[in-house]
Amino acid sequence: MKKKVLFISSTGGHLDELMQLSPLFEKYDYHIITEKDKANENLKAIYGDKLYFLPYGTRAKIFAYIFKYFYLCLKTIYLYLKIRPKVIVTTGTHTAGPMCYLGKIFRSKIIYIETFANTHKKTATGRLIYPIADLFIVQWEEMLELYPKAIYGGSIY
Repeated sequence: MKKKVLFISSTGGHLDELMQLSPLFEKYDYHIITEKDKANENLKAIYGDKLYFLPYGTRAKIFAYIFKYFYLCLKTIYLYLKIRPKVIVTTGTHTAGPMCYLGKIFRSKIIYIETFANTHKKTATGRLIYPIADLFIVQWEEMLELYPKAIYGGSIY
C-alpha cells in the first residue's frame, strides 16, 4: 500500500515549484491542493479527483480576505480529514500554513521547501513552518544562515 502524501501550495510561483515534484506523485497515494484561479483550472483535467482547490484570496482586499481565510481554514480541516496524509509537502504560502499545523496535530510529517525567490530573507510562511517542520529544505546555501536546522537541497528547477 502506497503512503498518502499531500502536496500543497498557493497558486503562482509556489505552485510552479511544487509541480517540479510531479515525477514523485505516482510513487505515492498523492493528492494536490492549491488555490483556484484561472491560471490553474486546467490541472483538474490532468489530475482529476487527486486535485482539490481552496479559495484564492489576497490581503490587498483585507475585509474579504478575512472571510475567505476563515472559509479556507474550515475547508482545510475537511480536506485533511478526508485525505488523512502521512506526509505533507509544501512550497508555501498562506494556503499551506493551516494544513501544516493541522497535520502536525495529527502527526503527519511536514516537509517544507522554502521558495527559490528568497535568497537572503525568511518568508512569513517559512518562519511559521520552520519550528514544526520534520524536514525544512532551502534552495540557496545562504539560507542556511537563517535556518540552521534546514537542509540545502539546491534548486527545485
